Amino acid sequence: MSDTLYLLLDKNIQTLHPHIYLQDIASLSCSNSKLLNRLRVMPVVNLPPDKPGRYVLSVMDLISKIQQKEPDLEITPIGEPTFIITYKNKPGPGLLWEWIKILFVGLSTFFGAAFSIMTFNNDVDVGKLFASIYTQVTGRISDHFTILEITYSIGIGLGVLFFFNHFGHRKLTADPTPMQIQMRLYEDNVNTTIIEEADRRKNIDPPPNK
Repeated sequence: MSDTLYLLLDKNIQTLHPHIYLQDIASLSCSNSKLLNRLRVMPVVNLPPDKPGRYVLSVMDLISKIQQKEPDLEITPIGEPTFIITYKNKPGPGLLWEWIKILFVGLSTFFGAAFSIMTFNNDVDVGKLFASIYTQVTGRISDHFTILEITYSIGIGLGVLFFFNHFGHRKLTADPTPMQIQMRLYEDNVNTTIIEEADRRKNIDPPPNK
């Protein structure tokens, strides 16, 4: 009875070195420990050292490489049929640059949201609406600094806080925040687009002459 290798792959795998081994891109499981150790250090691909970027590979090509080395092995792939290797040959930016980006994004988000709220209030004329409600209920002229404006301002802040489910380093619940969900959807869309573009180029480009 032949051994079975279970091969688990993510859609996008990041690496800092150009020489890719099987254990770098996949989680492996096999009852034969000696076979498993051999496959973990099996070379998969050598990327150009001076060309960082995203490289698209197929699980079928990966299985073919494994079967060339272990022809009697049964392989069960789990996960994505096509995956991306993101190769970065340089370390990330320094801590100072990270804080500058965080500060820029935070200020842009804060003032952008404030501007959007102000333009919405002006479009629907919230101030005039509150003044009219205050006069009808109390019989007095509003000075635009009443309980309505105060509770409305507090409600906006609390609404934003509960919506984003995040305050500083603390989360109100264990659920992912809307920002985390949107970032994950963005990453999935980017990965899907890269894979589809690679497949399209493969179908359009003529095969190399042998």
